[in-house]
Amino acid sequence: MGEISHHRKVHVLHALFPQSAPLDDSTESSDSITYWRKPLVDRLVARGYTDLAVLDVSSTALEIARRRLGDAAPVHWLHEDLLSWQPERRYALWHDRAVFHFLTDAAERAKYLTIMRQTLGDSGALIIATFASDGPERCSGLPVARYDAVDLERLLDGFTVVESSREEHVTPGGTVQPFTWIAATREGAQASS
Repeated sequence: MGEISHHRKVHVLHALFPQSAPLDDSTESSDSITYWRKPLVDRLVARGYTDLAVLDVSSTALEIARRRLGDAAPVHWLHEDLLSWQPERRYALWHDRAVFHFLTDAAERAKYLTIMRQTLGDSGALIIATFASDGPERCSGLPVARYDAVDLERLLDGFTVVESSREEHVTPGGTVQPFTWIAATREGAQASS
């Protein structure tokens, strides 16, 4: 079994973002769509959110997360390929750590951004992490796209960046992988909160 190089327990944006752009139960569902098996879903469950969704193309990753949280967790487990997924509803928060940077084709990136915009409600927010512009060129044997915060902001028409940061992530094998994190809300969402 290969090394899980992108597992990270806590990041500053996860801690700060809910305070800077709270999920508003009055205007949108309090659900979150999140990718991979990040502890963010654990934290949202612990905070009392009751309608969460985790989407992953890997049934193994979903099963690991499901076992960690238990069957009683208020989480919808979606075994889907993001680029062919057709959301049946809107979500308040989109969280992606280490999916977007695997999309090296412009058409795939455009599809991702379209699905993300369709999925988020009018007051929706997002957290995205990618390899930084000086990060690795490959991950798990696959080529990746690399971004700094300005690069990501340019892709997010209709969103206001509320926080960005750089992380020097150290893999279990000791390799340093620079990441760019960005948090944003739909334009106008902060004013209505």
